[in-house]
Amino acid sequence: MKHALSFLTLILAAGALGGCGSSPVARFYTLKPDATLTSGESSMPLHVVVNPVTIPDLVDRPQIVTRVAGNRVSLDEFDRWAEPLKSDIARVIAADLGALLGSEHVSVFDTGADVPPVWRVRVDVMRFDSAPGDAVTVEAQWTVWSPKKSAPVTGRSLEHESVQGQGYDALVAAHDRALAAVSRDIESAIRTSLAQ
Repeated sequence: MKHALSFLTLILAAGALGGCGSSPVARFYTLKPDATLTSGESSMPLHVVVNPVTIPDLVDRPQIVTRVAGNRVSLDEFDRWAEPLKSDIARVIAADLGALLGSEHVSVFDTGADVPPVWRVRVDVMRFDSAPGDAVTVEAQWTVWSPKKSAPVTGRSLEHESVQGQGYDALVAAHDRALAAVSRDIESAIRTSLAQ
């Protein structure tokens, strides 16, 4: 009986120590502006504010959400956004617009009343789909208000980008490219409004 109790204690201790193994390490990702974007036309040092971005509740969480099949999604506990996704999207669109317009005055916060008239941009992301090893889809409705207080310009962007490689780095890079395409659509609307 004494040996059986010692053996049981040894088994329990080994099990407890086995449970102390290392857990997977979390990886954190951020979206980044497209470094290849430049002002193709003349620079426009406009003051532009990108209002807070809205995103679907499904992806409004730290975990990266991927489409598995049909209506099934997966939340990855160890591959996460480093900051709230809607803030990250607003920051990237503002940086992309700054590069496209050739302006250093594009921000994600209001700069106050002591600045020249400000253009305002609102972006509502309707879809932010991720399929690792396949493609991403970003669908956004956006509105641009000119400082002239005329009727706003509205538009819709539906961008599909192939994921060029495996893993989450390639997936996030595809989202970077899709957001750059959305930014190009918004920049085009701003330039068209200026020409009117």
